[in-house]
Amino acid sequence: MEHTHAEHQSGGGTKEIWKVTIILSVLTIVELVLGFLMIGIPLEREGLRLLIKGVIVILMMAKAFYIVAYFMHLKHEIRNLIMTIVVPLALFIWFIIAFLYDGNSFKNLRNTYDPHFKEQSTIKVEKKEHKPEGGKH
Repeated sequence: MEHTHAEHQSGGGTKEIWKVTIILSVLTIVELVLGFLMIGIPLEREGLRLLIKGVIVILMMAKAFYIVAYFMHLKHEIRNLIMTIVVPLALFIWFIIAFLYDGNSFKNLRNTYDPHFKEQSTIKVEKKEHKPEGGKH
């Protein structure tokens, strides 16, 4: 415990914060460069676009790890506390993926069994002209 306290007094914590800040900045710059490169790739090269998107997602997850580990101080906590945060987070992410998959499956099945089904949000509604009643106005 004394080592940690002495490290923070001597400025070791500041070095760690600068290191993490530089790492996060570099990851962000790389993500931006990849994003701008992806804009110039033609739509026909979908495989390359998906690869770049995958790399960006991996870089975003690395940034999330650094933010949680250092700025939320989980790197210095005991394993059980880390698991009480990471396991529910993983379940929450799994629920989101499962619900999106299930909703997409329902949409595809509905379109398979009723080929004339039209989403309500895509139907154009005719505007009715407002006519005054009773001769007033």
